[in-house]
Amino acid sequence: MTTTAHTAAPTATAVTASAAPSLRSLVLAGIVATATASVATPVVAAAGHAAGISLDIAGEPIPVPGFATLTALFSLVGLVLAVALRRFARHPRRTFFRTTVALTVLSLVPDLIADAASSTKVLLMVTHLVAAAIVIPAIAQRLRP
Repeated sequence: MTTTAHTAAPTATAVTASAAPSLRSLVLAGIVATATASVATPVVAAAGHAAGISLDIAGEPIPVPGFATLTALFSLVGLVLAVALRRFARHPRRTFFRTTVALTVLSLVPDLIADAASSTKVLLMVTHLVAAAIVIPAIAQRLRP
């Protein structure tokens, strides 16, 4: 009597779960999210300013284009972090998410202690949260869990 071992073909779910999104997909999503956030934050700042919220810190105005510049800079830092975690972290998505949420919370501290009106502080914090809400999920979903 002869027995034959049958091996089941991998399911689509198993194949999809093990296949990590490409580096190109990650970088492209990060660049698109960076561009989107870099447009959104100055729009939020300009809307707040138009509504009467001062953009002055210690008597010096923050130029609206500065919101785009800093958003782009720190979003690209986040993308570089994601690329490194993709390569070196055991759980890149979870590590990226936890790290960037913690960094976002830390980014609110200077706004809280700034020499500015309370409304200005809130507006500045909102711009941080808008950028994070755009960039973090866009990049995180392109990392393996």
